[in-house]
Amino acid sequence: MKLKSILLVGTSVLGICASLLAEKPIVVTTTTMVTDMVKDVGGDDIEIVALMGPGVDPHLYKPSARDISLLRKADVIFYNGLMLEGRMADVFAKMARRGAKVYAVTEEIEETSLLEPPEFEGHWDPHVWFDVELWAECIPVVVTGLSDADPEHAKIYEERGKKLAASYQKIGEWAQMRVAEIPEAKRVLITSHDAFNYFGRSFGFEVVGVQGISTATEAGLADISETVDFIKEKKVPAIFVETSVSPATIKRISEDSGAVIGGELFSDAMGTPGEMEQGSDGETYDVGTWPGMVKHNVNTIVDALK
Repeated sequence: MKLKSILLVGTSVLGICASLLAEKPIVVTTTTMVTDMVKDVGGDDIEIVALMGPGVDPHLYKPSARDISLLRKADVIFYNGLMLEGRMADVFAKMARRGAKVYAVTEEIEETSLLEPPEFEGHWDPHVWFDVELWAECIPVVVTGLSDADPEHAKIYEERGKKLAASYQKIGEWAQMRVAEIPEAKRVLITSHDAFNYFGRSFGFEVVGVQGISTATEAGLADISETVDFIKEKKVPAIFVETSVSPATIKRISEDSGAVIGGELFSDAMGTPGEMEQGSDGETYDVGTWPGMVKHNVNTIVDALK
């Protein structure tokens, strides 16, 4: 009877049942970026269950009863941390106090490397996946968490982690070369909300998030007016919408300022796994992966601004 009730929950729980038979650790993840990293380190040695899919805004995500059930069955849990999954923070804290293996992938990043913009009201900016070096610093946390849950494969996780870090470095080098095509004076990035501060620091962009940190409400008239004036003063040719935020504000600013919409950027979630895209250099990549997300964003920004 118990097995039947589990099977009725959904495909994710079907995966959990299969993993129990295969004796693979059950790993639950939150955002698409965290899921991609854990998947790369864990490979076929884990059964991974992702709570959030493409286009889901983690700032506003509210865990369901099903999510809580999945978390309780997990051998190890990975989340971004830094209050990105705001409404789930209490759940993770309670589970950790009860002895569950719960890891914020950002927990080993030095505070001196984190950004604390005024609009974040005393909290760290959680969007660290847009700084390639900082995101690579999250890999050892995943390696440690998986190794603690599955010591038999610890060396394998460690080797995969090293390879993943090396691949991230190559992505960063590629991105720096691509961004260099834009003159420094033209590196102005205007998006829906404040998700690209780390990107701006890494690649030398002045970043403007019209809605600030909030994705729950649209920007006010004063925010829109200030942004329009800024665009005209700086002669910014293009601005950008985001996949997980309503495009209404950016569309209005585009109409009022004359700047074109340069494309859609992935911010708080990646694309659909298996969705392939081709860059201007002919390279194809999967936007449902972290490397593919980075390449999509960089190519979109460079092609629109240069």
